[in-house]
Amino acid sequence: MSGTSLDGIDLAECFFSISESGSWRFKIGKATTISYSETWKQRLQEAIHFSEADLQILNVAYTEFLGSLISEFISENKIEKLDAVCSHGHTISHQPEKGITLQIGNLPEIAAWTGQKVVCDFRVKDVSLGGQGAPLVPIGDRMLFPEYDYCLNLGGFANCSFEQDGERIAYDICPVNIALNPLANEVGQPYDDKGKLAAGGNLDTALLAKLEALSYYKEKAPKSLGLEWVQKEVFPILSASNSSTADKLHTFTEQAAKELAGQFRKGSRVLVSGGGAYNSYLLDRVRFYKELNLVVPEAVLLEYKEALVFGLLGVLRLRDEVNSLSSVTGASKDSCGGVVFG
Repeated sequence: MSGTSLDGIDLAECFFSISESGSWRFKIGKATTISYSETWKQRLQEAIHFSEADLQILNVAYTEFLGSLISEFISENKIEKLDAVCSHGHTISHQPEKGITLQIGNLPEIAAWTGQKVVCDFRVKDVSLGGQGAPLVPIGDRMLFPEYDYCLNLGGFANCSFEQDGERIAYDICPVNIALNPLANEVGQPYDDKGKLAAGGNLDTALLAKLEALSYYKEKAPKSLGLEWVQKEVFPILSASNSSTADKLHTFTEQAAKELAGQFRKGSRVLVSGGGAYNSYLLDRVRFYKELNLVVPEAVLLEYKEALVFGLLGVLRLRDEVNSLSSVTGASKDSCGGVVFG
């Protein structure tokens, strides 16, 4: 799993079983995150502007890179008898309204590089059915974490999922680390550790008003966000502001907290995962706006929940069972997405 915040590549050994009652159980074994080199990070950041030919070259190189990392992970941890490697790849372009979604690293050669059966390219089927192709994690939320009122992921973007009238509802809420990390980079930090930089800043009310006025926040689900939207709508607002970096971090975090709090019923039990769950200042501001039980799980689940769920999506694909919900994505029907190689 590689997310839009470019923290690195998450690799996790996942075990799944089904009880006699039909409920799913899981365990995460060995797990690690491989940070991107500055070269890879720059290539992936700039790829949205690549020509078709350059994208093909990048796709081949990234598939080889991903395959080698997966092989090393399997070898180093002496993992045997795998059913499959389930790989999301890295999203370069996500414009579902145009029928476009591209996750690189999903070429057939990945099966040869890993020496395993591979399930990958999960989003294309849903987009072909008129869906957003995202988010796909909610079916895993429903099957693996039914004891929570909501599941909230704080990664490059914040997204949540929940049950409503017998259907799973989910959508992207707002940008989080995809905007916070570049701001922290401006003062020499890879990210805003625990939100300390934001906590030390002051509120820029004019900047807050511009961020809150973005039309996406008034749209109804299903809806999803991509880097293209952030580059077009968010970065220009932040760049045009004369505030200090600390004040921008403070203001952006405040706006995100208000958006997040607005999604949940008072008193709800919310499972929080993703790198943003370590941003204690952000979570405190969410609680300021609404009384909520925000449950931050143990580190392995917090950091590898998304990888865990894409493992489940791969298992469901191998079982020819639904792994993408039209109630979430807006597709014409539920589907079983993913391509199998090897």
